[in-house]
Amino acid sequence: MPARQHRALDQLVLRWHPRLLRYAQFHVGSPETADDVVQDTWIAVVHGIGGLADPSAFQAWAYRIVTNKCRDWQRRRRMERSVFAESAQQALENAASRPAAGSMEAEALENALSTLDADDRTLVRLYYFEELTVSQVADVFGIPAGTVKSRLHRCRETLRKQLEETNRE
Repeated sequence: MPARQHRALDQLVLRWHPRLLRYAQFHVGSPETADDVVQDTWIAVVHGIGGLADPSAFQAWAYRIVTNKCRDWQRRRRMERSVFAESAQQALENAASRPAAGSMEAEALENALSTLDADDRTLVRLYYFEELTVSQVADVFGIPAGTVKSRLHRCRETLRKQLEETNRE
């Protein structure tokens, strides 16, 4: 990227980044996720700015990109949640069908869950197994919904890593 274009991009980022970040956080709830969404937005801006014919249309164009990136994130989150819930449910069903030995999946899931601290284990169980909403889990713990979301994300990552390690063994 030529120096002139680089300076122009720096100016756009200085002017628009805080606004786009606030907007993204409003949609996704989590400051960390909003950072990721806006970073993806800037990548899309860099790749697509050559196709923007009218510079005065930048604001609407940038907000449309953020909106789409937020929707993409929400769609991925719903899919991840669905896949995790199905896996967990299947593992528990397998364990219930063979109570004496349990299934390897159920054991792996239980072992992975046991690596979480007690509050996180409870949070995961309320959300995935008891099917409480984020708001309901937040009420149970007396914490903001955004905190529940970020803790669930961290727990999913921890569990995913634990289950991957178990599958490698």
